[in-house]
Amino acid sequence: MTYETTVADVHEVTPDVKQFRLVAEDHTFEFRPGQHTTVHFEKDGEEVVRPYTATNRPGTDELTLAIRRYDDGTASVWMHERERGDTVDVGDVEGELYVRDFDSDVAFVATGTGITPMAAMLDAYAEEGTGTAHLFVGEKTQEDLIYRETFTRLAASNENVEVTYTLSDEEWDGPTGHVQDNVGDELDTLDDTDFYVCGVPEMVVDTTELLKDEGVDDDRIYTEGWEDDEVADEAEEAEN
Repeated sequence: MTYETTVADVHEVTPDVKQFRLVAEDHTFEFRPGQHTTVHFEKDGEEVVRPYTATNRPGTDELTLAIRRYDDGTASVWMHERERGDTVDVGDVEGELYVRDFDSDVAFVATGTGITPMAAMLDAYAEEGTGTAHLFVGEKTQEDLIYRETFTRLAASNENVEVTYTLSDEEWDGPTGHVQDNVGDELDTLDDTDFYVCGVPEMVVDTTELLKDEGVDDDRIYTEGWEDDEVADEAEEAEN
């Protein structure tokens, strides 16, 4: 089922990421923070459907989506052309990323716009969680970091929230390289911690394998679940 929404406002988060606030008429979006909706539109006579995570809290007539524009993308380019007052059809909010246990310690690991479900989950955990939450964000440069000020304020106002940024293409005072390689160094223990991972498929698969090698049980690692197939498809295309 789809719902017609109106673009209430558009905010530039980074040079290539825009945040869209979409408002529906006579519909309340109920979901778990971290889950995603789908944007539906037609291009060249065919329907295009793409998933984007709602970063706002549930229980309102609004969805807030942060979308990075890719020059060769279809949906991201289309969305970045939307302006205030335009209509956008969206689907139900669902998905596998949401906090399972607010009494457990949690670690959120993200790259790129994979940060969007983490933003929603971290905000919910800061309000409801009884353990500790550690957010690990990987990006190329500081300019690419999404919601940095929001996360900094959240960590400053909540003793149980920590944030670690890792940059791959810029020298700075913080960690560099791949975000997943710094998770073990920053956490006192991996035991009894639930891990939520989202971002570039290769990072998700690599992080999952690293955690398993460190003895983390499968039932404590949560992803959307499609990343293995994406990496396998890319490997097959490379061989051909």
